Amino acid sequence: MRSRYSAYCVKDADYIHNTYSSAKRPDNSVGDIAAFADYAKFIKLEVLEEIANEPSGVVEFKAYYIAENCLYTLHERSNFIVEQGAWKYVDGELYDTPVTKVGRNDLCPCGSNKKYKKCHAT
Repeated sequence: MRSRYSAYCVKDADYIHNTYSSAKRPDNSVGDIAAFADYAKFIKLEVLEEIANEPSGVVEFKAYYIAENCLYTLHERSNFIVEQGAWKYVDGELYDTPVTKVGRNDLCPCGSNKKYKKCHAT
C-alpha cells in the first residue's frame, strides 16, 4: 500500500499498474493511472488499519491530495492478495469525504506550517 502511494507521488504509473492483481490490471490502463497521478499532488498518507492474513489482506487508509486548489481525501478500505509472492491490489470500498477549497494564504494542508502559496500551490 505504501509503495503504491509513493508511486503516485513520483508519478510512476507503470509500477502502480504492475501492483494491480492480474484480474484487475486490464481494467486499469497505464495512461489512465498516469493522468490521475499528473492531476493529483499527493501530500500525506494515513494508514488506519492493516490486516495481513496471507493470501489476502486489507488496508484502510486516507490519502490526501491537492488538485485545482482543493484538498481531497481518498478514504478507502482496500483489498489485497498475494500473487507470485507479492501483494497486489484487488479493489476497495471508497468512503465519501468532503472537498475543501484551499486559499493561497491558508496554511498548507500538508502540515508544513507554511502558507499554501509558498508550499504546494501550483
